[in-house]
Amino acid sequence: MNATANPAKTSAGFQGNDRLLFGMILGVVTFWLFAQTTLNIAPDMQRDLGISAGTMNNAVAMAALFSGIFVVVMGGLADRLGRMRILRLGFVLGIVGSLLVGLAPAGGAGTAMLLVGRAIQGLSAACIMPSSLALVKAYWDGPARQRAVSLWSIGSWGGSGLAALFGGYMAQSLGWRWIFFISVAVSLLGLWLVRGTPESKAAAVEGYRFDLPGVITFMAAMLALQVVVTQGSTLGWGSPTIIGLAITFVVAAIAFFRIEAGNAHAFIDFRLFRNPMYTGATISNFLVNASVGMQLVSLQLVQMGGGLSAQQAGLLTLGYAIAIIAFIRVGEKLLQRFGPRKPMVWGCLITALAIALLMPTQVMLATYRVLAVVAYTLFGVGLAFYATPSTDAALSSLPMDQSGSGAGIYKMASSLGAALGVAISGAIFTALGPSGSGVQWLEGVITFQGRSDNMAIREAAMVALGFNLLMVVGAIVSILLTIPAGKREK
Repeated sequence: MNATANPAKTSAGFQGNDRLLFGMILGVVTFWLFAQTTLNIAPDMQRDLGISAGTMNNAVAMAALFSGIFVVVMGGLADRLGRMRILRLGFVLGIVGSLLVGLAPAGGAGTAMLLVGRAIQGLSAACIMPSSLALVKAYWDGPARQRAVSLWSIGSWGGSGLAALFGGYMAQSLGWRWIFFISVAVSLLGLWLVRGTPESKAAAVEGYRFDLPGVITFMAAMLALQVVVTQGSTLGWGSPTIIGLAITFVVAAIAFFRIEAGNAHAFIDFRLFRNPMYTGATISNFLVNASVGMQLVSLQLVQMGGGLSAQQAGLLTLGYAIAIIAFIRVGEKLLQRFGPRKPMVWGCLITALAIALLMPTQVMLATYRVLAVVAYTLFGVGLAFYATPSTDAALSSLPMDQSGSGAGIYKMASSLGAALGVAISGAIFTALGPSGSGVQWLEGVITFQGRSDNMAIREAAMVALGFNLLMVVGAIVSILLTIPAGKREK
């Protein structure tokens, strides 16, 4: 039977093509390029919508948080219900979420639309990322798969590299709302490109039941943790609300692990972590993505402390976008020559150097802008070296019938890492800087040049960037402990 003639019934003999790949990449781009522009345009959105800094930080992290919560669920559903079906659902949700954010008015209703829209954007990413990676696993193989992973990674890592520059330009020229209207058009184009692709799903499992208790306890734990991290300094770390939410997180987390342990239908299959390569790729992916908080901190630093516009701040990241797109296939070649471990470590070392270059906030603005350009370029090179080897290490170690859920866990690590990295970095920066008195003991250790009215912001940024550096160091340790040295046997 011709697979393309009756795609709902069979995928036998179908080979992935560039049209399908480009369509899936457009879906990935709607999150990593368009939705992630909020990391740079947050101050503009906050002013236009008339909301607090805490609420805006929540909105920034909301998409990554909901993506992280649901990406494994949607990956598992993609395996059971069909990867193309979940992929198309993701495109539709992306359209709805972008419209809600783009049309949000100032005031209470606008705040609700913003938060709901960001949550739906996260759900969209949760559908698109694991289903598209599972389709790459199903319809490409060998060097063709590594090429597909590289191009897919350009959509995710490259999209995130361009997000600040693109967002700043759009906010300055057309207004930030047009970012989300264009995202709708990109989703429609992606939906058109993937049409006619044969369905792909795992073999039916007798007695399969959706793991609703596991999903609910996981969601409760993650939402409680998010509010504690982002609102702790505002509400007070000893307030009844924060203490109650912290207790909720602990109880829900314990309940989640008890429910999932030994559950044949668990939405997070802990047996996958018996594979050291998959474990190392996933843990390091979480920690490397947590370092994206450096972008929020450094861009807000130069805007709030240096008076730059969103567009001027975005221009500092130009080297990031160019480097990650130019070097991401270098990561593919390094993978083929050395295996995944060495390029993953090299990528993390370069990323750590990039963050270290952003930490000297005591220098004059002109000097810091030069450091930022160099740092963002190195950040792009480091992530480019890391991306394909890490993704391929995770995908290649997955059994085919768990490719959707396994890819979902891997991408959950990306999304939750980014969400928590942004939330914690933003909380440190806001608590010590704009809402606090800085870190005054630093003034006795480091001589700050130039203005003194922005000292608290500069000190807060230095500490918050130090947190991001620690995340990358943790990623290096996890790779060295879990990823086998040398090339894999084919």
